[in-house]
Amino acid sequence: MTGVMEALKQHATSVAPTPTVLPGSTPEYQEAGDVGNRTLWVVFVIMLLSSIAFYGMAFRVPVQKRMFHILTAFITTFAMISYFAMAVNDGVGYNKITIKHTQKHFPDTFQTIYREVYWARYVDWSLTTPLLLLDLCLLAGLPGANILVAVVADVIMILTGLFAAFTVEEGPKWGWYAMACIAYLVVIYQLAFNGRGVVKGKDAKTATFFSAIAGFTLVLWTVYPIIWGIADGSRNLNVDGEIVSYAVLDVLAKPVFGFWLLFTHDAMSETASVEGFWSNGLSKEGAIRVGDDDEGA
Repeated sequence: MTGVMEALKQHATSVAPTPTVLPGSTPEYQEAGDVGNRTLWVVFVIMLLSSIAFYGMAFRVPVQKRMFHILTAFITTFAMISYFAMAVNDGVGYNKITIKHTQKHFPDTFQTIYREVYWARYVDWSLTTPLLLLDLCLLAGLPGANILVAVVADVIMILTGLFAAFTVEEGPKWGWYAMACIAYLVVIYQLAFNGRGVVKGKDAKTATFFSAIAGFTLVLWTVYPIIWGIADGSRNLNVDGEIVSYAVLDVLAKPVFGFWLLFTHDAMSETASVEGFWSNGLSKEGAIRVGDDDEGA
């Protein structure tokens, strides 16, 4: 009898106990912490000060030469508004992700994750990146048709990125991501191929400057989708890390880009002058035209 009881005890201890708390029963919230929130406020201040500086630089030159100044000031102004919205928690939503955990001896369990998505960032990018592209395209002297293609491709890139950020299913999410990358390749083609081809017809200083600043911009823009894939895409980077990564890129791609563009542009002897509607409005004759000083009114 004793042997039978011992056998029953050994058999009972070989079976894993049923868990009293199922994993995944409590939702996980992936949100910004103190580091992320402080970073948002710091970048807001940087964008604010940069905007003031760019508007001040614009008023120092004649209206015919303010086009790059105004476009660049608008870039940091929109970014400033976006970062303020994110800092006060107004431009934020949640993407609900449900992860299935398959168990061998127990029923499957499900883990629910709510990750913050800063949709205000995509609103910012949809406005600022076309303006930034316009800066580069006008610097190179690209035709209107090429500018339109580059800007539309850029907007498609941002919108598909936004759709991907809020998509739950893995397949469609990476499908949107692939569309965004394809649109980005169109932007690269317009700047790196068509832009370099057109700017060769200008003076050597302008051609060299365009190659440098366009290359700088494309390198930065290439890092954005990499960060997205690590952060929103695979969730291997926490929200604080995502905020800091995008903050560094945004500061380089907007204020640093802007100061570089405007200081170099103002120092160049042959700067673009825009007449017609830009300078004189509808009351004066003339069309919107970009040309050198000696080709002005």
